[in-house]
Amino acid sequence: MVDKIRIMIVDDHPLFREGLRRVLEVEDDILVEAEVADGHEAIALAREIHPDVVLLDISLPSMNGLQVTREIKASLPDTAVINLTAYHDEEQIIHAINAGASAYYPKEVMPDKLMFAVRHVTQGQWVIDDRVLNKDELGDWLFDQYRQIAATGIIDDSRFVPLSPREMEILQYVVRGSSNKEIAHALQISQQTVKNHISSILRKLDAKDRTEAAVYALRHGWIRLADAKPEE
Repeated sequence: MVDKIRIMIVDDHPLFREGLRRVLEVEDDILVEAEVADGHEAIALAREIHPDVVLLDISLPSMNGLQVTREIKASLPDTAVINLTAYHDEEQIIHAINAGASAYYPKEVMPDKLMFAVRHVTQGQWVIDDRVLNKDELGDWLFDQYRQIAATGIIDDSRFVPLSPREMEILQYVVRGSSNKEIAHALQISQQTVKNHISSILRKLDAKDRTEAAVYALRHGWIRLADAKPEE
């Protein structure tokens, strides 16, 4: 008997989780082992059950899918992560791959394409734009992305470096409209450290100011409007 591919679904919308489960469960070689709605819970449960594949939404409460991807891959390098998002664009694929994802799809992906990706990522491959890549081919793809950016005259590879956990945390405060002083007080770090982190965030996101960085984070689902509200 062939072992089934064990799946964990991470999404905070019950109807989407239910629909995804139904699509997956008709496949003879796939078992949906768990569903969770929160990023922190996903990390804890993944470490407990060691799923083969995590289907992971980017926009999650308190901790976005890129952060969750990085944490899961750090603990479970053999677990493949497929990011699903309602905020799809080509640049986000780079961020997802750099965070550790093996594939990245908009939520309206056709079931057959998703099943195709699930089966290939369990074999240690990556699926990008329906192309199956091995490690060397993935490196070539990333290099090609860099060449395309360099062709614009911007010789800066910082866009290929994911935001650190601290930068993601600071970005959430930026979206709330917090000042450097307020962020420094909340995180118990110096204002100069906050300023340095924000400069790094702007560079990595190719944003000209804090407002543009905040719009970028909201538009791509890294931070949810509900999480961006100022704390009482």
